[in-house]
Amino acid sequence: MALLCVNVDHIATIRQARRAQEPDPAQAAVLAELAGASGITVHLREDRRHIQDRDVEVLRRLVKTKLNLEMATTEQMIHVALAVKPEMATLVPERREELTTEGGLDVHGHLEVVGGVVRILREGGIVVSLFIDPDEEQVSAAARSGADLVELHTGAYAEAREHKAQQAEMARLIRAAVLAREMGLRVNAGHGLNYVNVGPVAGITEVEELNIGHSIIARAALVGIERAVREMLAAMAGHGSHGCGEGREGRRW
Repeated sequence: MALLCVNVDHIATIRQARRAQEPDPAQAAVLAELAGASGITVHLREDRRHIQDRDVEVLRRLVKTKLNLEMATTEQMIHVALAVKPEMATLVPERREELTTEGGLDVHGHLEVVGGVVRILREGGIVVSLFIDPDEEQVSAAARSGADLVELHTGAYAEAREHKAQQAEMARLIRAAVLAREMGLRVNAGHGLNYVNVGPVAGITEVEELNIGHSIIARAALVGIERAVREMLAAMAGHGSHGCGEGREGRRW
């Protein structure tokens, strides 16, 4: 079964809403690890809308499992990554006007730039993952870029409203995961996953780890982060809790 990397960005979102000192993403990270998370993910955005530079520095000192830094392919972010030295950097597209990352990185269309960033980070001792759509062309480009992993964008699967559409998106994810492994890439997945839809993605043989943030932090606001993480791990294992095991029309995904 896939492991769970918890994104704590939205702990910082709550804090930044009041420009306050709390809640602290580092404290959330420690609790998530205690509850069984295999890693902690943060996205240091250009506009610093949630996670701040100091958060990344503190997390680097406190995280005992693995720190995954999501970052744009910019010179500034490269400097941050090389200074902080997370175990993993995940290259993602970024637009200021988006609420959240809206699609995968276009590696095929920007192979030279992406490959250059991959090379710099890997030379700095950082494992590099590329957040891409589950598309054959993008998987092939990711392999050519020299990256270690791909993180398959699960947004289309998560947003599918009809069972048939969800099945089609799941088939896309599986094909991309199999191709990535055949090309020598390790495979993670994430985006839009929640307690209802996570099970099938966690069950894809090639997927090593899921990156999940919003649904866990939303649940944590009601029950606490440790319980929220444990419930997600249970849902990933196929025996979800707190009544979220069934989808529309009583269908169990």
